[in-house]
Amino acid sequence: MARTTLTVQEIESPFDVPAAGVADFTWTAGDVANGNDFACTGRELILVQNTDGATPYYVTISSVVDEKGRTEDIDEYSLAAGDFARFSVGLTNSKGWQQSDGKINIDVENAAVEIAVLRLPAGVGR
Repeated sequence: MARTTLTVQEIESPFDVPAAGVADFTWTAGDVANGNDFACTGRELILVQNTDGATPYYVTISSVVDEKGRTEDIDEYSLAAGDFARFSVGLTNSKGWQQSDGKINIDVENAAVEIAVLRLPAGVGR
């Protein structure tokens, strides 16, 4: 299956003075049929929201076998109606999450689950 690649949105560095609109980010509806992915550098924050006002839906982030033979998918993480969740840099910079192509795979139950991937500037938080 060819996954739909998400556009990673760059965050300005801490000393940049953002012009109007620069700090805005956009949400993308998850691709239920094909799944989503993004190229991972280890500095990404994954944000998800359930835009449905009544029905809970889930998101899954697939792991891969790490150097100790372990896997631990974030499997069907439930988002209540209108709920938001975040998955952080600890996930994207750790072995066991990046697929062999260097991407993180994300699947959603319904297109009401929207995703935003934000990339922190190099050197921030280290």
